[in-house]
Amino acid sequence: MNRIKEVLKNKGISQTWLADQMDKSYTTINEYARNKRQPSLEDLYKVAGILHIDPSELLVKTNIKNEQKQV
Repeated sequence: MNRIKEVLKNKGISQTWLADQMDKSYTTINEYARNKRQPSLEDLYKVAGILHIDPSELLVKTNIKNEQKQV
């Protein structure tokens, strides 16, 4: 999962603007933002570069131990 939607909101940036900057469709960016589709590693780094943030800020931190216990 990613935090693209949250980061865009915090920065006051629209998904449409990001789509234009990345030369991607609005639909693709919206799917990334809603976690319906995950960006490639290359696209994740591109988003981070455009937003001037560390790529790790776009990732949701998970606790693998807890996830394994819930399975």
